[in-house]
Amino acid sequence: MKVKAIRNTDLLPSVICLGTSHIGSSISEDDSNGILDAYTDAGGNFLDTAEVYANWLPIEPSSSERFLGKWMKDRGNRDQMIVATKGGHPRLDTPMISRLSAEEIGHDILGSLQRLGTDYIDLYYLHRDDLRIPVEILIEIMETHVRQGHIRYYACSNWTLERLEQAQLYAASKGYAGFVAVSNLWSLATVNPGSIKDPSQVVTDQALIDWHTRTGTALIPYSSQANGFFSGKYRREYDVPPEGRSNIYKLYHNETNFTRLERTEELARLHKATTNQIALAYLLAQSFPVFPVVGCKNQHHLQDSLGAVDVELDPVIASNLSS
Repeated sequence: MKVKAIRNTDLLPSVICLGTSHIGSSISEDDSNGILDAYTDAGGNFLDTAEVYANWLPIEPSSSERFLGKWMKDRGNRDQMIVATKGGHPRLDTPMISRLSAEEIGHDILGSLQRLGTDYIDLYYLHRDDLRIPVEILIEIMETHVRQGHIRYYACSNWTLERLEQAQLYAASKGYAGFVAVSNLWSLATVNPGSIKDPSQVVTDQALIDWHTRTGTALIPYSSQANGFFSGKYRREYDVPPEGRSNIYKLYHNETNFTRLERTEELARLHKATTNQIALAYLLAQSFPVFPVVGCKNQHHLQDSLGAVDVELDPVIASNLSS
């Protein structure tokens, strides 16, 4: 597995990040262990989880973090892993109530440390933003936890360009590294306007891409595979989406994406790869560091995603793919 540096850190994560929102919950214990073992056997070392993951299920809260903690303890490999987790997410039953006070962030960080069975978190994200809280306050909260040794570096998820620029300007004025990475929604597919139910989610647009290009800040996109849109299951001529896939049609069913799908199919034939691998290779071909978060429910899907690392797209071809 290839690795790449994250600017302003000493982290060298694998370029494919394993998302674990379903690990240890909707995926069985045996299958979850199998996926994690297969990922590390392939040289993967970058795990993405969150305090809120699987809290939508009627099971023990924060089950993803708990499962990862047990898995790392059983394998004795904590020091070989780069663990990224997130906190400060609103409670799912009160999504409009912010949880970004110093007390709430501290509660989430200490809880994550306990559940993960570790003394430190390599990369900690603020999972959401609250425009009413000055960025200076949030940066200082994160710096407190860096000084206390709870987290090594911090990042943000679902932050707008305006707030990112404000935060980074303040961090630079204080001599801090600030947010070393951003995790917003991004893939080769373009999202239909108004199709995302959660207004606090941020989609990576051209302005954000330009910012990442200019600053070299790592982008660690979620939904990097567009929920499987490039798997070949979806065609423009289908008036009715496949069963259980209506939300994917709502998000991605548009002429632009079907044109991009056709281009990925052409490149897949040329590179003897799958269309999903081409879609991920597009992200990896950017001029700034990109670490796509891939979710998978079985080892077959995992191996397909990991195969994207071996597909090298010329930057010009990659640019044409999204034009």
